[in-house]
Amino acid sequence: MAPASTTAAPRSTTRKKLVRVAFLLVALGFGAWAIAGRWAQVAEGIGRLSWPLLAGSLVAVLAALVAGMLMWRALLADLGSPLPFTDAAKVFFVGQLGKYIPGSLWPVLAQMEMGKDLGIPRPRSAAAFFLTYPIYLVSGLTVAAVTLPVFAGDSVARYAWLVLLLPVLVAGLHPRVVNGVLGLGLRLLKRPPLERPLTRRGVLVSAGWALAGWLAYGAHLALIVAGLGAAGPRATALSLGAFALAWCLGFLVVVAPAGAGVREVAMVAALAPVLPGGSAIAAALCSRLVVSAGDLVCAGVAGLAARRSENVPATAGRD
Repeated sequence: MAPASTTAAPRSTTRKKLVRVAFLLVALGFGAWAIAGRWAQVAEGIGRLSWPLLAGSLVAVLAALVAGMLMWRALLADLGSPLPFTDAAKVFFVGQLGKYIPGSLWPVLAQMEMGKDLGIPRPRSAAAFFLTYPIYLVSGLTVAAVTLPVFAGDSVARYAWLVLLLPVLVAGLHPRVVNGVLGLGLRLLKRPPLERPLTRRGVLVSAGWALAGWLAYGAHLALIVAGLGAAGPRATALSLGAFALAWCLGFLVVVAPAGAGVREVAMVAALAPVLPGGSAIAAALCSRLVVSAGDLVCAGVAGLAARRSENVPATAGRD
């Protein structure tokens, strides 16, 4: 009869795998339901877009999502836990599916648990996760502030107050401020301090990836907008600013789950100079659908790639 200590570990591993498979299935189910639930709203808009434009828009979203993963990976590395690309993609993309499950903590909980198996302390995973949001906000508001006042004018005047947040957010991202807040939070939670503080380089590298992500998101919306009748440099610039504004406003208005409704209203307002109301609404709804599809694709590909790498024999690649 096998000792209890030798049988407990396999049982624990099996239980973890079952929980993660259940999480993935539930998250995929909610994600698919979110897409299906919007199909009736976007069917007309999708019908006006060619398949090459839709495919290009999805590719741009995938590029933006990868940039977001690399931003999170840069933060995690700066805090002391560098990850190979495949492992980082698995933890980030599969964890991000949790945002489709009711309740706002699923993504960070999933990333903390998957990261633990890779040797990442839970506080470090949580710190990297929560730091992505102010970096997205600062970079996104900067993009919106550069593009929209010039190209959108009065159509977005009601959102001008967002610019006032920029100096506060930029100051809040200084490593001394971030490290002080993280240290205070960990003390209040009676957790040990982070082994490595965040550095200026870590903030700048992650901000660079965030800006790359906004450019890709802008490209995805510009392709949709072009298919609905508005092309050219002005439409492209408005698409970039419109998506950044919509995301930032949706995040700040916390009463709306995942920015539902709020993002679409802001995007329609920003696109008003180049698209009539009906087409702008179609662009906003199609954009949300394509982004949701990108989430599912990234999670599926990352999960399969990580699973394949786990199945490679330990001696593979040795002479």
